Amino acid sequence: MSAKQITIALVGQPNVGKSMLINSISGARLHVGNFTGVTVEKSEVLFEYDGYSFRIIDLPGTYAFTDYSIEERVTHDFLINERYDIIINVLDSTNMEKNLQLTAELMTMSKKMVLALNMSDEADKEGIEINAVYLSQLLGVPCTRVSAVAKSGLEELVQSVISVFNEPAQEQKLIFSEAVEEEITLIENYLNRHRFSALISNRNIAINLLQKETKTYRVLHDNPIWIELQPILIEADHHVLLHHDTDDMKEAFAEEYRAFNRGIIAETVKTTTVALSKKTLTEKIDSVLIHPVMGIPIFLFFMWGLFQLTFEIGSIPKDWINAFLGWLGATVGTTIGNDEIRSLIVDGVISGVGAVILFVPNIVILFVGIALLESTGYMSRVAFLLDGFFHKFGLHGQSFIPLVSGFGCSIPAYMSARILKNDRDRLLTLFVIGFMSCGARLPVYVLFTGAFFGPAMAGNVLFGIYILGAMIGLMAAKLLKMTAFKGADEPFVMEMPKYRLPSLKLIWHTVLTKTMMYLKKAGTFIAAASLLVWFLSTYPKNHELTAVYEQKIERTSSEEEKKVFANVLAEEQLSQSFLGQIGHAIVPLFTPLGFDWKMAVALQTGLAAKEVVVSTMGVLYSLGSDATEQNNS
Repeated sequence: MSAKQITIALVGQPNVGKSMLINSISGARLHVGNFTGVTVEKSEVLFEYDGYSFRIIDLPGTYAFTDYSIEERVTHDFLINERYDIIINVLDSTNMEKNLQLTAELMTMSKKMVLALNMSDEADKEGIEINAVYLSQLLGVPCTRVSAVAKSGLEELVQSVISVFNEPAQEQKLIFSEAVEEEITLIENYLNRHRFSALISNRNIAINLLQKETKTYRVLHDNPIWIELQPILIEADHHVLLHHDTDDMKEAFAEEYRAFNRGIIAETVKTTTVALSKKTLTEKIDSVLIHPVMGIPIFLFFMWGLFQLTFEIGSIPKDWINAFLGWLGATVGTTIGNDEIRSLIVDGVISGVGAVILFVPNIVILFVGIALLESTGYMSRVAFLLDGFFHKFGLHGQSFIPLVSGFGCSIPAYMSARILKNDRDRLLTLFVIGFMSCGARLPVYVLFTGAFFGPAMAGNVLFGIYILGAMIGLMAAKLLKMTAFKGADEPFVMEMPKYRLPSLKLIWHTVLTKTMMYLKKAGTFIAAASLLVWFLSTYPKNHELTAVYEQKIERTSSEEEKKVFANVLAEEQLSQSFLGQIGHAIVPLFTPLGFDWKMAVALQTGLAAKEVVVSTMGVLYSLGSDATEQNNS
């Protein structure tokens, strides 16, 4: 017997822990961070429980359905147009009044819904008491206290979803002011008299008509009852706007929702003095970390410390991995009799892929550092802190989030630029992201900084490279702002999430996911690229040259001279290979930079993937390293 499928739309405001909730329920590994805009597209998770097959769609966080930003449009369009069974509305238990704004709007959709009061453990610590049973009675919606971090209440939440799925839909209790209720009743009665029916109740159709909901208007406009209904709507609009002393219906309903939420909060939420002391602690921390003068130097100090740790701590396991790869190459080499197969395995695969794997410790440390900054809520404050500085270069303060994401990987950084509401700011940010040094470039940076600078200076140089890239990006943004993207700057308003202790499990999942992606790339694409580079650098073989040097090796009795001849032969074969011919052809373009033909070729292979630069150099310098050193000496 096949399991019943329940399709769930997971909805909530930014930074309420939706992705973390999915991870805790299903064991998935969606990206989680304590700042706005982590989820910028729909993510889907499948799992089974108690004979039911669950399909959860994690929708982008949105404060309300204003269609102002891309994530709001994505979420609203999905909820209106797509098929699903239940909405799970995730709320931050420590900030109920603000979160209930979205809940009130969701209740107008006549969909089955469950409220997940997330971060209930934090609410308890802050002295915030929520009567979930009474809240459920007032709203007509099941409410469950949960904590995604502590994994409490998760089973109750899933059971609540199953119960709502199996029960008939019930009318939710969204109550408006007397003036609005009067007009809703008039429209609802008119629809009832004309026996109008739809997938949602006539009451919610009336609410949608008053809110100028486009889809509802379009359906009724083509119905014969529209001729008589239109004057009723005009009079209703006039009455509601007069009551709220405004000419904007969205503002009128926003006030209605706020009033409804204040009433709900007064009835169901009690706050003790503990909450006030917690907020004071947050304010004290902010007075230091986002200080107008010291804030940016503190942020730069944190980043400098992160790069220092990347080198200092990363060098220890890096040496172990290097020693292991050397042992592996020597061991494998002695067991393979065929010279070409031995060269393929040792010089191609082990040297090429190993050159990339060698830098995994450095990358892991960088990922851990960024994950720590994200999960504590510090990144949101840095975005606020850098807003004024960014505006001088024509960027929006919120551009910081995709830009700093670019230090990890450019692809999610480009995707996270969707959080920017203005098209001009979004495009400008997309242009600048490329100047941020992603994790794929880190092996290249570590290779050269480690080769030319001592351990004490390498971290400083690496930090300087990242800062230099960012500054060049800002200057490019300023140039683009003055030319292609002219326009007035927009003010920056962003939610400041509470400081939270980082979850070790969350950081583990985040770092593990990113590291596995890196290793998967090393084991597939980079391995294939290394083999291609080995083939191009090994063939064609000059048999006449080989015969000449083999005779020289046979004539000499000195082991040292035999080694010299063998290495010179390897270097000559490499120089005359397909890759050597390509390198000698393009090297004049790179001679002013001090590059030899090997480095010129490695740079070209980096166009496919940045890490391939390191693997290419690993192959090339492995094939002819001794001869090169002897020629240079």
